[in-house]
Amino acid sequence: MFIHNFKYSLKTLFRNKELIFWTFAFPIILATFFNMAFSDIENSEKLDIINIAIIQNDDLDNNEVFKSAFEEMSDKNNKDRLFETKYTTKEEAQKLLEEEKIVGYMELVDNKPKLTFITSGINETIFKYVSEEIMQTSNIINNLTEEEIQNQIMTGNFNVDYESIYNKVIEITTEENVKLKNISSDNLSYTMIEFYTLIAMVCLYGGILGTVSINQNLANMSNQGKRVSVAPTTKGKVILSSVLASYITQLIGVALLFIYTIFVLNVDYGNNLGLIIILAMVGSLAGLSLGTMVATTIKSNENVKTGIILSITMLGCFLSGMMGITMKYIIDKNIPIINKLNPANMITDGLYSLYYYETLDRYIFNVVSLLIFAFTLIVVSYISLRRQKYDSI
Repeated sequence: MFIHNFKYSLKTLFRNKELIFWTFAFPIILATFFNMAFSDIENSEKLDIINIAIIQNDDLDNNEVFKSAFEEMSDKNNKDRLFETKYTTKEEAQKLLEEEKIVGYMELVDNKPKLTFITSGINETIFKYVSEEIMQTSNIINNLTEEEIQNQIMTGNFNVDYESIYNKVIEITTEENVKLKNISSDNLSYTMIEFYTLIAMVCLYGGILGTVSINQNLANMSNQGKRVSVAPTTKGKVILSSVLASYITQLIGVALLFIYTIFVLNVDYGNNLGLIIILAMVGSLAGLSLGTMVATTIKSNENVKTGIILSITMLGCFLSGMMGITMKYIIDKNIPIINKLNPANMITDGLYSLYYYETLDRYIFNVVSLLIFAFTLIVVSYISLRRQKYDSI
């Protein structure tokens, strides 16, 4: 009976043209529009090499951290270089700045960077940020050096090799601290933000399938539900087979989206495609559980239930950044509990974590959160189904 109802449910779902459109066609259409609308954004937003000047003085010559850092970030053999750096006098740097040949110049005064600009913008901000980061690294090195020297003296070693200690500390900080590189051409992608929210939307659209699978087994929603209620078979097996058919259908829709975006639109999901697929599968389960919960707890017709699922899905995607990543930031900063309960945000946040972080801690947290979300709604649906009774069928 389980296999028979599973096959029947699959056929029913695939014969529902409206359902097939929302599950299979609409995400592909939306992906195409996203690609058309945002295809030129990445190229226009890549960072150009920033022209700067650094005043050549004794402070710079004696500060190995600043000197080596800017040399590395200005090395023409470094594909991730940020700057085109001129080492010159203050008068020459001021002249270059007035002629707008550089965005600004830096002068080390008492080992502290003093920056001069005549305009403000993204390039000036980057130059300032880099200088501050290097300054923090320099302070760390100085503190570690002083600490190491004190340890040497306390152990009775008064012939301290200061140069050796300093070089050792620089080596430690270089290994343990992340260097700032220009990775905009590889990792800065506004288009990917839209595709991540699209994946979340497609996963949550599984709620429509969940609603349909439950409705067709409820006596007050369909003729099939009436037959199921009076049939000499376990109601749980019938509903489980229907939900499983919906889940398989949803996974087919997600698979088609991945195939289309990867092989037709040439979307690069990075090196963690397997983990992304796992997250999408868990997200689809969360969407399906949302649909089953709405179907079992809301006493209304199928159109109303579908409207509720669509509204929840689009609101969740909006709050997670589909219409602008700024919204996600605003919610995370001011009302973080909303996005912690928002399944669309759990999916997109898990995708962001794979794209930007080296560890899987945040990814695992989001996967577990989605599983808890799905399990909770399934329990609510189960309790609601058990309580349903009919005076007549």
